[in-house]
Amino acid sequence: MQNVICYIGLGSNQLDPKQQLLNAIKAIQSLSDSKFVAQSSFYQSSPLVDKKEHSQSMEETAADYFNAVVKIETGLLPFELLRQLQQIEQQQGRVREPNNRWAPRTLDLDILLYADTVIQTQQLIIPHYAMRQRDFVLKPLLEIAPEVIFQEGVHASHLLQQCDNNNLRKLAGTPKIL
Repeated sequence: MQNVICYIGLGSNQLDPKQQLLNAIKAIQSLSDSKFVAQSSFYQSSPLVDKKEHSQSMEETAADYFNAVVKIETGLLPFELLRQLQQIEQQQGRVREPNNRWAPRTLDLDILLYADTVIQTQQLIIPHYAMRQRDFVLKPLLEIAPEVIFQEGVHASHLLQQCDNNNLRKLAGTPKIL
């Protein structure tokens, strides 16, 4: 298979989130049949919460997330890439809570875009199902890929202008792991 460009979203809000992202980037650089291309700055944002499941007080006490996006060139097929990313999550202490998708986490790695591929399964959705509504995904994505246009012809910068504000702020001095 020919290598394709892929963007991966990273997020963490537990056990030293900044270090979690740094460790994840190092692990992504070691993925088989893949080449690390670029890394965005780190961003900090308020956590997403499901208003139906959580009270206002939980929202106020939940730890902020640290987020970033990386770009890789990979020969891995999408489901193999997903398997390897989930292995990285587990190595960094990720515990999946099937009944609480909004639970805090040590690490969340999401395949945002995989070339022009569209996949809609229970296990994997590409492009990522909610990236178009999340400033903490679009802002770092645009930092390393300002040309991103979605398949329906919408530029990512246009979608960013329509996003809810999650108190997103770029962190100064993001270490580059290259």
